[in-house]
Amino acid sequence: MSQSARAVLENAVERALYKRGYVLVGDSLLRKQRLEQLLNSTNRPKRYSKQVEVGTGIYGTDLHVDFYIIGSPLYNKGLIIECKSQQRSGSVDEKLPYLNLNIQLYPAPAIVLIDGTGIKQGAIDWLNEQVKTNQNLLAVHNLSSFFTWANNNL
Repeated sequence: MSQSARAVLENAVERALYKRGYVLVGDSLLRKQRLEQLLNSTNRPKRYSKQVEVGTGIYGTDLHVDFYIIGSPLYNKGLIIECKSQQRSGSVDEKLPYLNLNIQLYPAPAIVLIDGTGIKQGAIDWLNEQVKTNQNLLAVHNLSSFFTWANNNL
């Protein structure tokens, strides 16, 4: 994903979170132990962090997510948002099955935000089908549908 495409998606997520009262905290505050304390607290402030380590992936390596959100009354375990973009034909299509398998290991439900003309429609359709079988994958959104979803769910 190019740096500018990544920035567009991440900025969109951060704008949506900010408008709904979420505050950015450093990832060290959302490390596993601190995250568990916050999730078990009765007073869960609206917080989010970026590039948070959430465990071990399918290859046995550290698993990081783009956004980890806590404090939403709809998601007791938190919510993970992954951003994928490809402006030209490339390898993001091949990374979606890997992402889907890792989402199954996430400690919280996830949505995937997809943007760019370089992603094959068949790959997007395939990932949308995985929502039916991957209990942790809630939805796949483009920018427009993400903002609609965020208005109703964050």
